[in-house]
Amino acid sequence: MRLFDLAFALILSSLIFMSACTGSRQEKSPEQIRQETANATAKLKRDTVAVAQGIKEGISNKEMVDVNNASKADLTSLPGITGAEADKIIARRPYDNKDQLVTRRVLTQPQYDQIASRITVGK
Repeated sequence: MRLFDLAFALILSSLIFMSACTGSRQEKSPEQIRQETANATAKLKRDTVAVAQGIKEGISNKEMVDVNNASKADLTSLPGITGAEADKIIARRPYDNKDQLVTRRVLTQPQYDQIASRITVGK
């Protein structure tokens, strides 16, 4: 939740600053200021929650990659897989199971361990 708190504080500070700089030239009553602040804070809270959820989804997005059908770009999106390694994976297709990436010496065991939960083998 530290990321959420930081984002909230940053956005709140920005809104308060913008409100002070862009307000009308006319003096506002304390009640008007209170109401505008309450409205801005409610909107900020909604927006901050949406941003935090988007960040969380982006970080945890672990879409499965089929090593028999994936493009080079899909393969290089996996942690630790370079363009050269993606080319090796593609060149040695098809695979009957994902363990063959190690048994055929396409990847080392540590490389495989990094991606094993993110890959699948389609026919």
